[in-house]
Amino acid sequence: MKMTKFLSVTIFVTSFCVLYVYQQSEIFRLAYLGSRRQNTYNELFDKNTALSYNIKKSSSLVNIGNRISQSHDFQMPDKYRFVKVVASKDGIKPVSQSQGREGLLASIFGLKQEAQAKTINP
Repeated sequence: MKMTKFLSVTIFVTSFCVLYVYQQSEIFRLAYLGSRRQNTYNELFDKNTALSYNIKKSSSLVNIGNRISQSHDFQMPDKYRFVKVVASKDGIKPVSQSQGREGLLASIFGLKQEAQAKTINP
């Protein structure tokens, strides 16, 4: 009887030790996976930050202006004109200078011209 009791206690202690070692190895394995995922996340976050910076830099007005000024096929028009387009029965037609230019207030106060904005080239 003593031998069976000894064997049962030995088997119980051995199985407990094996389960404890398995639990500790799983803890280390999961910690390693977590650290690897954290490193992957940090790399992706850094790439995302770099891409956001590149997009903001590429779409900035200064960069767009530099690209336009470097291309030789872009030209600003000499005269600045606004064209008003109205729909008619024949289709869409631009309004001539004499039509629709003067309103009620313009005819009362004698205003003949509109204020127009022009770009300043440095």
